[in-house]
Amino acid sequence: MSASNEINQAQQAWMDGVLTQVEQALSDWVAPTAPERLDEAMRYAVLDGGKRLRPLLVFAAAQAVGAQKDCPATLRAACAVELIHAYSLVHDDMPCMDNDVLRRGKPTVHVKFGQAQALLAGDALQALAFELLTPTEDVVDATTQAKLCRLLAMSAGCHGMAGGQAIDLANVGQHLNLDQLKHMHKLKTGALLQASVMMGAACVPQGQTVSEQAQLALQHYGEALGVAFQVVDDILDVTADTATLGKTAGKDAQDNKPTFVSLMGLEKSSLYANQLLEQALSALDQSGLAQTEALRSLAHMVVNRIM
Repeated sequence: MSASNEINQAQQAWMDGVLTQVEQALSDWVAPTAPERLDEAMRYAVLDGGKRLRPLLVFAAAQAVGAQKDCPATLRAACAVELIHAYSLVHDDMPCMDNDVLRRGKPTVHVKFGQAQALLAGDALQALAFELLTPTEDVVDATTQAKLCRLLAMSAGCHGMAGGQAIDLANVGQHLNLDQLKHMHKLKTGALLQASVMMGAACVPQGQTVSEQAQLALQHYGEALGVAFQVVDDILDVTADTATLGKTAGKDAQDNKPTFVSLMGLEKSSLYANQLLEQALSALDQSGLAQTEALRSLAHMVVNRIM
């Protein structure tokens, strides 16, 4: 067995452990007692589906800065960012946005529960994310709570995910140049992925700090990874089928949306994704952090979806 295979197996075991922990916490925390089928809609939106890339990034970055795997702040941050992601998908799929009927291989929330219930479920998931970051019990110190809330709020708001979605909706059928397209997806997709990394870094153990060099390197890693994720998504929208994607294939072209593939073509988009991977890995090399194996594996996982 080669060393690379041993590393891959070790990282897979690490990911499996994190995913088990996150799935159990989400099952425990996501609205088991919400009224009038709201609990069903919320749980349907979050549980039993999704790659959980964002929680994995939180845990990987926390590991890189020395946090213990049982750190309460890390688990709460990982679940909170996944709840924000889930709420965004619920709202994005609705008829007033992308009008999609399939997500994670099953009917979208508004198809299953109706538009009003889907809207409420998304709202409630967003609120629950910040509730998790501010527990009443003394398990996360107040300074860390504030940092995590600020990072998540900024990535989800008008200068992050919501702003990127607004740009996307405003440019259906329009021509964007590469810089404009990158800016849109740095907000719409990349901001929450970058925030996942920085929230993990904010879970540094009490009494320790993360150097400015490491903070900047992690920001660059998250930025490159966020754009790479969208480039690969655009490629898969053209090359993969609906069953593989778990959502409607070819939807971007059908809706006449600007994408990296429509702008650059498949071959150049694939090359660009690999360039972004190299940028992300280079950023980790510059971080000065010792435990970046998990972050490296996740970067490869994101880009190698097209291989």
